[in-house]
Amino acid sequence: METSRAIEALAALAQETRLAVFRLLVEAGPEGRSAGSIGDALGLAPATLSFHLAQMARAGLVQPNPQGRFVIYSADFQNMNQLVAFLTENCCGGQDCAPAPHRVAMERKPHETYARARRR
Repeated sequence: METSRAIEALAALAQETRLAVFRLLVEAGPEGRSAGSIGDALGLAPATLSFHLAQMARAGLVQPNPQGRFVIYSADFQNMNQLVAFLTENCCGGQDCAPAPHRVAMERKPHETYARARRR
């Protein structure tokens, strides 16, 4: 992914309403949701939602799919995955930087919350 494309996508997501719409569409999966359904779920007026969906489509985050009188929007999972890959491309110099699950489990006692274990 080109840097300019990543910046455009990140800029589109750096707004509360668009981030909520994107998360809702990611949750919906490839089937997506109609514009009316998105608006109802997030309490958005049609004109406001239309503006945000257009911004997200230009940034490559969502794909509109006209179906009769309705437009079904879905997250563009290919672009989403390319963006995540771009952001993590040079992570930790190629080393695995995710914490090992067994190390986290050993730091706390059974049934103890992670927050409490970290305060120790």
